[in-house]
Amino acid sequence: MIALIQRVQSARVDVEDADGAPETVGSIGPGLLALVAVQPGDDEPRTRRLLERLLGYRVFPDEQGRMNLSLATTGGDLLLVSQFTLAADTRSGMRPSFTGAATPDEGRRWFERLVELARATHPRVEIGRFGAHMKVHLVNDGPVTFWLETP
Repeated sequence: MIALIQRVQSARVDVEDADGAPETVGSIGPGLLALVAVQPGDDEPRTRRLLERLLGYRVFPDEQGRMNLSLATTGGDLLLVSQFTLAADTRSGMRPSFTGAATPDEGRRWFERLVELARATHPRVEIGRFGAHMKVHLVNDGPVTFWLETP
């Protein structure tokens, strides 16, 4: 699994409703926005390890301004958004290859499992809409952005 995490002051995900108007499906205050890609072969241990890293990665400032606090420590919000394009192979040519991304069914299965585990562990978890065309709005705090991978 891959996650691109951003420390945010706020973030939200909008999709179009049946009339074409924007509808907010997930919204958070201070915390982490995690764009998540599922890769072929991802499984329960990798999903649990990614969640452990999302909640435990120390990207929030302590009293001295050093990044020593985690989302679990601060109690901040978590917004999980599926984004298969993170698994793209961009090493050659002018068009990305998505062979590094899981199939839609496998992607949905493990993304939904990540959400289930996160909601059982963390007090405030919001999500985008799997497979939808989403508009992600965020105020990046720092900016602080990291790439996480579970081998």
